[in-house]
Amino acid sequence: MEVRIYKPAKTAMQSGRGKTRDWILEFEPTDAGRPDALMGWVGSADTRKQVQLSFDTAEEAISYAEKHGYAYTVEKPKDRRIKPKAYADNFANGRKRPWTH
Repeated sequence: MEVRIYKPAKTAMQSGRGKTRDWILEFEPTDAGRPDALMGWVGSADTRKQVQLSFDTAEEAISYAEKHGYAYTVEKPKDRRIKPKAYADNFANGRKRPWTH
C-alpha cells in the first residue's frame, strides 16, 4: 500500500494560511474510478482514498507509515517567498503603468 505525505498549500479561496500547518498522510488510489450507469457519477470500490490523516510533524507521519508497513513518499513544502511592498510605491514617479509602453 502506497501513501503520500505532504504539507498542503494555501488555497486560492482564502487569504490566510489556515489548515497549512499540519502534515497530511493520504493513501494513493489503487482502484480506477468507474462511472455509474444510472447517474454518471464516478465511483470506486477503494474507500481508502477518502481517508486523510493529519500529523504535527513529518517524522510522526513517517513513523506511522513505517509502523503499518506502508511504502511512502514525502513531498517537501516549497518555501514561501515574500516580496516586500509598500503602498507608497503605487504613486512613485518612476512606476511602470500598464497603459504606456
